[in-house]
Amino acid sequence: MIQRALLSVSNKTGLLTFARALVDHGVILISTGGTAKALCSANIPVTEIADFTGFPEIMDGRVKTLHPKVHGALLFRRDLPSHVAQAGEHDILPIDLLCVNLYPFEETIVKKGTTLEEAIEQIDIGGPSMIRSAAKNHHSVTVVVDPEDYPRVLESMAAHEGETAPELRARLATKAFALTSAYDHAISSYLDGEMVPPASFSLDLPQMRQLRYGENPHQEAELYGNFFDYFEQLHGKELSFNNILDITAATRLIVEFEKPTIAILKHNNPCGVGSDEVLSAAWEKAFATDRSAPFGGVIVVNREVDEELAAAISEIFSEVIIAPSFHVEARALLQKKKNLRLMQLLKKPSLTDRDIRSVIGGVLVQDADVDLGNKIGTMEYRVVTKRPPTRSELEAMEFGWQVVKHVKSNAIVYVGRDRTLGIGAGQMSRVDASRIAIWKAVEAGLSLQGSAVCSDAFFPFADSLIAAAEAGATAVIQPGGSLRDAELIAAADERGIAMVFTGVRHFKH
Repeated sequence: MIQRALLSVSNKTGLLTFARALVDHGVILISTGGTAKALCSANIPVTEIADFTGFPEIMDGRVKTLHPKVHGALLFRRDLPSHVAQAGEHDILPIDLLCVNLYPFEETIVKKGTTLEEAIEQIDIGGPSMIRSAAKNHHSVTVVVDPEDYPRVLESMAAHEGETAPELRARLATKAFALTSAYDHAISSYLDGEMVPPASFSLDLPQMRQLRYGENPHQEAELYGNFFDYFEQLHGKELSFNNILDITAATRLIVEFEKPTIAILKHNNPCGVGSDEVLSAAWEKAFATDRSAPFGGVIVVNREVDEELAAAISEIFSEVIIAPSFHVEARALLQKKKNLRLMQLLKKPSLTDRDIRSVIGGVLVQDADVDLGNKIGTMEYRVVTKRPPTRSELEAMEFGWQVVKHVKSNAIVYVGRDRTLGIGAGQMSRVDASRIAIWKAVEAGLSLQGSAVCSDAFFPFADSLIAAAEAGATAVIQPGGSLRDAELIAAADERGIAMVFTGVRHFKH
């Protein structure tokens, strides 16, 4: 049975309710500093830590819980007679529940103007020490580091006559060690931040769920991190490993667009993108790019899905639909497909998160592929041909440049002002990617006359540009930088094509 609890929290969310409930269970409360003041102000009986240990807080509060009567009370094993005897010999009273959260170090360092000295003062010493002591001895001690766990602890106490269930204590201990590990990582990363690049890299992410399998059924897989802070699943069967990859790729693409836009993806590659104020029209533009590939694909929308769009989408089989919201009639219609996963995008992901890839013996870490001048209106592009692009061609280039960076290399995308017309992805040669994009457009019955062609990297030879011109393209956007740039510019001028160089490559391996 829990007889004593030590409460010392910087985050006071839910504290008073939790403390009162503990008192109602007959628990004696011990506390420190601001937590003790909060409890006293609410007329909740509490013993100050200095009265409990018989030793005052010293050094501006740096030393207050680093005491044998605290750590001995948390660590001694109740099942070992020798431990019990030593506790009695030294007047160590058991602490059966520890509720601690740490100094707000991470919140402090993100504040503009925070000095190194201010950051160091927010490094908690006593908190992690107590947490580790309690978590190590979770056979006897309940450790709580998250206010969201308060109800769970109280429910367990109510069900077990004032004690908590062993399995709950084990889960809470695991969570506690994860917290102290992440806390130490934040500190080391901050102190290491003066070094470019950092001397070390590590991740400590909680497991969100065990997946049915990985990319293939014979591979085991888990999801770690905070994926579901960004998405809520409204309908459909459990997400697979590949669903999560596709959802991520689709979301990263759609946040590039401000106008109402729909994209269809398959195997992380867009197979159609369309923009229009009327969503059903945007859908038709995206779907018309390739009417066969979207079968079993992922659809992403940057506006609420209305009933008209839902009716159009429901005509084909899709794995996942992602949107910021679904109109009630649209949702009811789509939920008739029991296996279709409906995902609500709760908030936009950061575009600057670092990209991490596993390799043999380690990981590669790089900045995200964020071209801050991604839009033609702000991008530092250079017209390299005699004929500058028209306004319509520039708008098409902007649209296509936002798409091509999300297509696997080598990537070629033919576009109009508000739609994709042909996409060639993941080929070993750029001319093959161009041929596939042209073939796809022909198969879809779409004309490339007056289109813009977008290339994620420079054209090494003029053959791809010539093929684009023969297909009907009148404008080209590419990074430039080939040894044969002069040949490409000459070929473009001969054919009256407008071409711009961006100076930015968008390889996506």
